[in-house]
Amino acid sequence: MVKQDLIDFSPVRYFDNATNGGLKDGEMGIITAKKGLGKTSVLVQFGLDALIHDKHVIHVSFDQHSSNVISWYDSILAEIGKKKNIDNIGALSDAIVSNRTILNFNQENFTLPKVINTIKAMKDGGINIASLIIDGADMSKVSEADVKAVADFVKAEKMTAWFSSTNESDKLKDSLDNALLPMFSTVAHIGAAQNVVSLAVLKCEGKEVSDINVKLDSKTLLMAK
Repeated sequence: MVKQDLIDFSPVRYFDNATNGGLKDGEMGIITAKKGLGKTSVLVQFGLDALIHDKHVIHVSFDQHSSNVISWYDSILAEIGKKKNIDNIGALSDAIVSNRTILNFNQENFTLPKVINTIKAMKDGGINIASLIIDGADMSKVSEADVKAVADFVKAEKMTAWFSSTNESDKLKDSLDNALLPMFSTVAHIGAAQNVVSLAVLKCEGKEVSDINVKLDSKTLLMAK
């Protein structure tokens, strides 16, 4: 029952309800925001949601050590348990994250195609990867070919992939280079105004949108009603 409670109470349900189910298999999404506003928190919520659905998650970080990423997962899982009064969430943590693999790379010497080659090797080794998180990549330094390599792999393997990108603009046209934008079916931007933090969906199911907003708790950054 606890596992079902976690699924039902996952903050990502708010995102799914607002976006007709969120990312579908074979699709990529990206979260943008200015530095320090909560991109990693949102990506970890997506990662945890996949984990509680018993999916294997690869979390690639280009700007944080693995220990910091683990701390994000631990703290967000604890907040979910506290917010929804789920007992013994800490004791369940090891089982929940058992399907998580964290990879820490330096973008200067490890490109996105190399990341995909690493993940391909893991799949060939028997790991059934269903969800990919790529956090901290400088999207201004990646080529169209690099992102296409990820997109082609995600589509072929029927996975989902979430990226993050540091960007202050809340306009879709400014989110990514024109050559990269078509590869992402979902684009959302974290913004803050008058102590309210929200995730504004700029693109959903491949189409530009302007009226979908998911509130983020200002203290925990969990998605909320």
